[in-house]
Amino acid sequence: MASDGSISLNKFISDSGMCSRREADKLIRAGRVAINRMPTRPGNRVYPGDEVRVDGRPIKFKPAPLYIAFNKPVGIVCTSDDREKDNIIRYINHPERLFHVGRLDKPSEGLIFLTNDGDIVNKVLRAGNSHEKEYIVKVDKPISEKFLKNMQNGVRILNTITKKCKVDKISTNTFKIILTQGLNRQIRRMCTHLGYEVQKLKRIRIMHIALDKIPPGEWREFTKEEVDTLHDVLEKSTNDSAAKSYGKTKFKKEYKGRYNPKVKKKGIDNPKSKSLRKSKKSKNRR
Repeated sequence: MASDGSISLNKFISDSGMCSRREADKLIRAGRVAINRMPTRPGNRVYPGDEVRVDGRPIKFKPAPLYIAFNKPVGIVCTSDDREKDNIIRYINHPERLFHVGRLDKPSEGLIFLTNDGDIVNKVLRAGNSHEKEYIVKVDKPISEKFLKNMQNGVRILNTITKKCKVDKISTNTFKIILTQGLNRQIRRMCTHLGYEVQKLKRIRIMHIALDKIPPGEWREFTKEEVDTLHDVLEKSTNDSAAKSYGKTKFKKEYKGRYNPKVKKKGIDNPKSKSLRKSKKSKNRR
């Protein structure tokens, strides 16, 4: 961008996500692009406040992706609902339209991501990608070895058994846990099932991003290295999930019909067996 805030027309079109610069040049040469409803030519520049149209339609400029690490305080609610006075979006009050990635319940604190990149939200939240989330948890009574073992091996909550996870005792009443799934109030429900109540829950890491020294109620943008790593990790996990899905589909197609045993229910005859017995009876009568 120049000192006067202008940007080349082809770059403006490209940055909107509409097409590449080369394709933008073709549109300009074809007379399909206008600035403030005036015809354009290659080399034109766009200044702040200008309106660019392609085929008569205004270009909706796509903002640069933004990724935020926020240390959510206790009492802030992970929702964008305006009816909630303590909602996380209002609390941060960022000029960009942001989405929170996942959630921390109201009594919990710690790290949560916010972004204007809707595609990233779905990829991070997809359970099959097994992204790690690390927590420090304080409970109401001394932690036993049995409790640690049960937490690690899985606890029955919400009509399922939680995935195996890593749990380490930090002190008498405090432990660290690393999850790769995100059931509703998972840690609190697991502890309650085992006879413990959570007194304090703090998330200190999501994937490769750590809470570090972000004060409660404050946030920071991801570094370039963190953004690059995020995209690399998500691309790999998405590809791995697709490969697993393809493998399952291929297996079903290749082995369909080769071996498909049916359980014979009590009181119900196999139709083939029944017809076979009939043919044997008719032979015996002869």
